[in-house]
Formats: sequence, structure tokens, C-alpha cells
Amino acid sequence: MSFVVNRRRSVALAAAAFAFMPAASLAAEKTGMSSEGIFVLEILLLLLVGRGIGELLERLGQPAVMGQLIGGILLGPSLLGWLLPEAERVIFSGDATQKSMISAIAQLGVLMLLLLTGMETDLRLVRRVGRACFSISAAGVAVPFALGFTAAQFMPASLLADGTERIVAGLFLGTALSISSVKIVAMVVREMNFMRRDLGQTIVSSAIIEDTIGWVIIAITIGIATKERIELGSLAFTIVGVAAFMGLSFTIGRRIVFDAIRWTNDTFRSEYAVVTVILAIMGAMALITDLIGVHTVLGAFVAGILVGESPILSRHIEGQLRGVIMALFMPVFFGVAGLSADLTVLVDHELALLTAALVLIASFGKFAGAFIGAELAGMSRKEGIAVGCGMNARGSTEVIVASIGLSIGVLSHNLFTMIVTMAVITTLAMPPTLRWALGRLPMGENEKKRLEREEIDQRGFIANLERLLVVTDEGVVGRFAAYLAGVVGAGRPTTVLHARGEGEEAEPGTDAKLEPIEKGAEDSREAARSSDEELARAAPVTRRREAELSAETVAKEARKGYGLLLIGLGRAVTSKGGFARRINEIAGAFEGPLCLVLKATGAGRQMPRLGPEGGKILVPVNGTAIARRGAEMALAIAAVTGARVKILYVARVARDEPRDTVSHRRREAVLKDTVALADRYGVEIETAIRSRAAAADAIARQAGRGAALIVMGVARRPGEELFFGETTTGVLQRCQCPVVLISDARLSRDDEGREELRSGTGTG
Repeated sequence: MSFVVNRRRSVALAAAAFAFMPAASLAAEKTGMSSEGIFVLEILLLLLVGRGIGELLERLGQPAVMGQLIGGILLGPSLLGWLLPEAERVIFSGDATQKSMISAIAQLGVLMLLLLTGMETDLRLVRRVGRACFSISAAGVAVPFALGFTAAQFMPASLLADGTERIVAGLFLGTALSISSVKIVAMVVREMNFMRRDLGQTIVSSAIIEDTIGWVIIAITIGIATKERIELGSLAFTIVGVAAFMGLSFTIGRRIVFDAIRWTNDTFRSEYAVVTVILAIMGAMALITDLIGVHTVLGAFVAGILVGESPILSRHIEGQLRGVIMALFMPVFFGVAGLSADLTVLVDHELALLTAALVLIASFGKFAGAFIGAELAGMSRKEGIAVGCGMNARGSTEVIVASIGLSIGVLSHNLFTMIVTMAVITTLAMPPTLRWALGRLPMGENEKKRLEREEIDQRGFIANLERLLVVTDEGVVGRFAAYLAGVVGAGRPTTVLHARGEGEEAEPGTDAKLEPIEKGAEDSREAARSSDEELARAAPVTRRREAELSAETVAKEARKGYGLLLIGLGRAVTSKGGFARRINEIAGAFEGPLCLVLKATGAGRQMPRLGPEGGKILVPVNGTAIARRGAEMALAIAAVTGARVKILYVARVARDEPRDTVSHRRREAVLKDTVALADRYGVEIETAIRSRAAAADAIARQAGRGAALIVMGVARRPGEELFFGETTTGVLQRCQCPVVLISDARLSRDDEGREELRSGTGTG
């Protein structure tokens, strides 16, 4: 019922946008608007009509971007120019100055779209999938490219632009037929819940490679086309220039982009500074490709890839950039592209037949190429059919290529219209055929286990940590905290604030020159290598030595955006189990989650040496989300160090409580979830339940049986001083081993009360 209502509303929205079109057109024709007013009206029409039709298509399971293209087609000579030719001429077919205004927005939109496409290009996905995507993309490009190039050699001369050589037109047509739209493919695969499936990742990664190859080919083709004739010297210069640009971009350029984004994020205080720098990077790389004689789109695309790989790019910043591109530049560009298409030419039977032939060539070539690639990769027949169906969507990519060809005079208007028609038909046909093909594929046991592991990662805190702030001193606690920061923060940008002269003496026998954070990161990578997991990419570690570490220093650094503050300072715990003044001040300067590495009042000078032969890591849990975070932290440490882990469920239970109760089932569910979490990290655990003693007593008693480290998830209580509850205070007073506390962000008193009611008790 809700689907029918929503679809009716979408139809109403599209109808309203469509009804606004002739009214606005007649108003412009009668009132004689200024050029600025007509420009605003053009933007308004493209946005409203494109968005309305796009919304309707999306409700029908089709990509919304096709609605923006169709909206432009309807606003052009295909419909508006046919029904109201004078109104269409006034708004969209004015003088050259008027056209240049909207064209400038569209051309900038091309660069912005390629920037966003590059940011969405996940090269890590390509590396993870392996060789299958390479054979699929190679065959999926070669076969349709050859068919398109051949078709251009036999098409009527009337379809070629004046002065265009057939070889150049063939290169353009072959490229247009061979590229798949990553955005459209990913949209359908994600909608089918196949994005994390093996085949879904193979399809998307193949589209990524095809897109990358396609933009390199189109850049070289444009370089050839702008010379008006093929010269071996110019062709060699173009190819060498593109190769040098790609090589430098993914080596020196990657580091420059990463450092520029990080420096801007950490230095500037004005709003949207990082977005400005990203746009500047895009512009600079587009200019470089223009100087070497290829189109600016290649520079924008490569800039997007590098920006998307930047370890400091937060989801918030990416969302800001994506919003303006999706809301303004995308509908304007595709609308302008649609304006250039004139479907009325298809009333000519010869052109209609040629268009149908082009659709068949494109569909057959892409399906056959992808299917052959899947066969070469050793995939099953059903998987090959699904891959062939999935790659047969041109969408936005095809339109961009065709628009560039039209703008530089390589494609005629009729051939442009034919290519756009083919793009619309193949894109609209792809979602239902891919859904049919994917629905026939079973799931294997190995794939099922991987999906379960990734599902746990999505719920995890450590797995989704983006950036780490570490505050340490030069003592044994500080060095152990730095090592743990390297373990849990491997592959993430980390900033370390060193407090000079505030720690205890270094542990006897340690090397003061050894950087424990690098040691922890290297151990983490070694553990990933041994378990055949994806290795954490080396991320920058920034160190600052502070003569006097203050709350103001931490607060200033925290404004740059961190997901966790890890504190490791000596003399942090008082004899009463509370926290020293400087711990309270530093923690008070950070609003997000905390991790405190502490030497309890009864602990000796040495910090634990974790390993298979050492003591256990004790983890108290009680079923709360924050207690689970503590278990995740302990398991992440154990996965790297090889330490044994004991999970202790702490709860008050009556002696005569029957087994078949809600609380009993809840305890079993919590331990089952913890076991699944341990399986994800490859750690074997022991579990125990202590229900008749106070939480602090149960934890202290269990810790006395050989625990080397206690890791607790604790709730951060409201107040000026740092306080995690009586249980935490009791543990810090009574235990003889170091303690790691990991908390959530600050909670209001009402939120904390609800958490206590839900859990019944708390490890904190």
C-alpha cells in the first residue's frame, strides 16, 4: 500500500514539474526576460523537471540520473521545441552569449562529475577481488570497442561531423560503446544487497577498471582529434604524456594530495576549507592534462581517485562535496546533454534502423565481452550471464563521452542523438536483467562466512575508527599506550602528543629510541599478513613534543577531528581509585570516546608483556554496547599479540532463578555475540559468568587468577571530573594489573540513566 502511495506521489511530482515546463516557457516568451533571468529559468527548469522525472524512475527501480537526462531531452527540440518552438527558442536556443552561460555550468559539471566518479572508485575493492575483474574488464572493453570502431568505418558519411576522419570517429564510438557506468552498476548491485557478495564486487570492480581504461583511451582520442589528423609524433607524445601523468599521480601525486588535505584540515579554521582544496587539486590536475594535450576530464577523474583514497577524508567532508554535485551540477549537465539530443530525427526510417542496430551492437558486444572474460576467469555459466547483464549499462559515462565528442566536433548531432538514445535504452534495460540474473545465484559457504565477518565489522568501533589522537609521556605507561595505539590504529592517521618530563622512568631494559607506536603498527600488519586479511595501509604518524601538556593543547588538536583519544600517562590514578587532575583536564577537553591506559594502584612498575605464554586479558561484559566496545578492543589487541582472552559476564542473579528466563537468555545471547566477535578476530576465548558477587569483587577475584591486563568498556558519567562508576573505582583500587578503559562520548544524565536501566548493572 505504501509503495502505491509513494509511486502516486512521485507521479504527481513528475507531472507538476512537467506542467511547470510550458507555463514557464510561455511566461519567458511573453514577458521578455533579461539574459540573467533566462539563465536562472534554464537552471530552474533543468533542476525541477530532471528531479521530478528522476524521482519517478527511482521509485520504479531505475537510476534517477536517467530522469535528469530524459528531462533535458523533453525540454529540448524532442518535445518542447516540437510543441512550443518559439518558447523553446527563447529559453534554450538563444544567442551564443546565452548558450555560453549554461554551457559553462555544464562544462564545470563534467569536471565535478568526474571528480565524484573518481572518489567513488575503490581501488582497494579491485585489489581484493583479484584477477577475475581484469579478464572481464579487458574482454569487456576489447570486444565492444572493436565492434564500435568497425561500425564507424561503414556508417553513412552523413553521420560524421564535417572534417572528421573515420578512424577518429571510430575511436570515439568504440570507446563510447565499451565503457560501463560505475554509478549505475553499483546502484543496482547495492539495491540487490549484492555489494558485499563475491560476484557483486567482481562486477563493480570490473566496471571500475573499464571506467579507468575508458577515460585514458578517451583522453588519448581527444588528443588525436584536436590535431585534426593522425601524426605519429603527436600520438607518441600524447601516449607518453598520459603514461607519465598516471605514473606520477599515483606515486608522488598521492603523497602531495594526502598531505595537502591533512594540512588544510589541521590548519584552517574557516568552513569548507578542505572542500576548497579538493576543488583546487581537481583544477590543477585538469590543467596538467590539458597542457599535455588531452582532455581535462582525465585530470579530474584521477584527482577524484587520489582524494577518495586520502586517509584523512571524513565522511562529513565527502558528503558536503557530494551534495552540491548531486543537487546542482549533475542535473544541469545531464539536462544540457539532453537538450542537444533531437529524437525527432528518428522519424527518418534509416536513422531509426541505424539506431536500433547501434543498440544491438552495443548490447551484444558488451555482453559477449564480459561473458568471455568471465569464462576465462573460470566463473560458472550463471555467473558469466550475470556479469554480462551487469556490465551492459552506459548511463552517465556514455553521455559524458558523447557530449565531449559533440563539443569538439568529432560527432555530428545525429550520431550524438543515436548514442544518447542507445545509452538510455541500455541503462534502463540493465536493472531488470541484472536483478533476474543475480536472483539465480546461490551463496557458497566461504562467502557466507566472509559476509558474517563483514557484518560484525560494520557494527564495530575499532573497525570503523578513522583517526586517532594519542597523549603519552615517556614512562612505561606512556610507551605501552603508544604500542596499543599502533596496534588498534594501524592504517589510520595518528597524532601523538608527547608530554616531556611528566612520566615515570622508563622500564629497565627497554630501548628508549624504539618507537612503540610503529612497533604496534608493524605487529598489526604482520598479524594481518599471517591471517590472509587485507593489510592495513601505512598511514602518517604526526608527533608533537609539548613542554607542558595542557587541556588547551588537547582541545585545539581535537578540533581537527578524531574518533578516539587514547591517554597513557603515569601517576594517573589516585589511592582512592579516582583520577589525577591532569587526566581530568585532558579528558574534559575531548568530547568523543576515550581510551585510558592505567596502572592500577596495586600494580607494579612493569607493564604487561602480552603473548601466548603470558597472562590473560580479562574482559568484563554485561550486555551493553559500551561493554561490547571493550571486548572488541581486547580482541583487537589479542589478535596482534597472541594473548589469551577471558570474557567475564558480570550480573546480579538470584540463587533460585530458573534457566528459562529472559535474563538467562539475554546472558547467553551476549556471550554468543562475543564468541562471534572473537571468531572475527581469530581469537580463542574462555567465558565465565559471575552472578552472586558485586561486580568489582568478581572482577578483582578473577583478575587475581593470572590476568595480565584488564580491558573494560565503561560509560562516561556527566560531571566536571572524570567518573565511570563505582565498579571502575573498585577495580582500580583492588586489582594488581594494568587496566585499559574505553568509554563512549559524553552522555547526558538522562541518557546514562536509561543505559543503567537497560543493563541492570554496569561494568563501569
